[in-house]
Amino acid sequence: MNEFKPIELDDKAVIDDLLSQDPPETSELTFTNLYIWRRCYTPVWSVREGVLLVILRNSEGSPFGLPPVGPGDKRAALEYLSSYLGEFHPGAKISRVGRRFVDAYVSPESFRILEDPDNSDYVYLSENLIKLSGNKFHKKKNHLNKFIKNYQFDYRTMDQDLAETCLQLQADWCELKDCSEDESLSDEDNAVFEALTHFRELKLSGGAILIDSRVEAFGFGEKLNPDTAVIHVEKANPSIPGLYVAVNQRFCQDAWSEIEYINREQDLGIEGLRKAKQSYHPHHMIDKFTIVPA
Repeated sequence: MNEFKPIELDDKAVIDDLLSQDPPETSELTFTNLYIWRRCYTPVWSVREGVLLVILRNSEGSPFGLPPVGPGDKRAALEYLSSYLGEFHPGAKISRVGRRFVDAYVSPESFRILEDPDNSDYVYLSENLIKLSGNKFHKKKNHLNKFIKNYQFDYRTMDQDLAETCLQLQADWCELKDCSEDESLSDEDNAVFEALTHFRELKLSGGAILIDSRVEAFGFGEKLNPDTAVIHVEKANPSIPGLYVAVNQRFCQDAWSEIEYINREQDLGIEGLRKAKQSYHPHHMIDKFTIVPA
């Protein structure tokens, strides 16, 4: 397969098979992220000699590649992808490239390597997110305990029916945040809708907290590689103190207690999001880079 094509739900088996043979470390490289964000990034993909090649477009419509992934020759695939992009858009970049890929396959003689901290992933020990033990998690544990004390709630593992029920909370959250006036929030709203309406087909894991039989918080994610899960989205009613801490803790406990690390994706350079992710004390970061033909 050499022609690039738009991503469709039926492509999941082929893409998942390639990812399973070369498990990624960066959060972008899941079928779910490629599929649910397709209205924003219009991804196209191809397979070349056992390597998955993906091209996205940014908000200005300029194309960029993701790092090649799969069991084939990734160095050759990178050269091909860069050359292919360059034919249509000289100087096109390969973005969201993890350090491990850079060290193994990127030649400084062929590419300029630029740091991309806004897209670097936060990775946590699942044990820390579940137990919230020690002084550094003292405030989080207090918020959780106050929520448990003040609210009667149910935590439920997500299935397709519950996922679709979560759409009302997403709609309420978007009305509160005025998503229609913010392009990035509108794009996220579309992505959440796609994930929840195709929860079963995407084979996601998720959970929700209900208060008075109403969904007030939810989260969903999936396994990224053998020792890491990735959480794609968490949403909670912001008027309920401690609810964000509660849904994170319960979801991790329910879904990821047997896995070592949890990737909570990037902060996108948004100060509030950065503070929130740093407040959970990441174990390490997956540093990412943009590479540009030299």
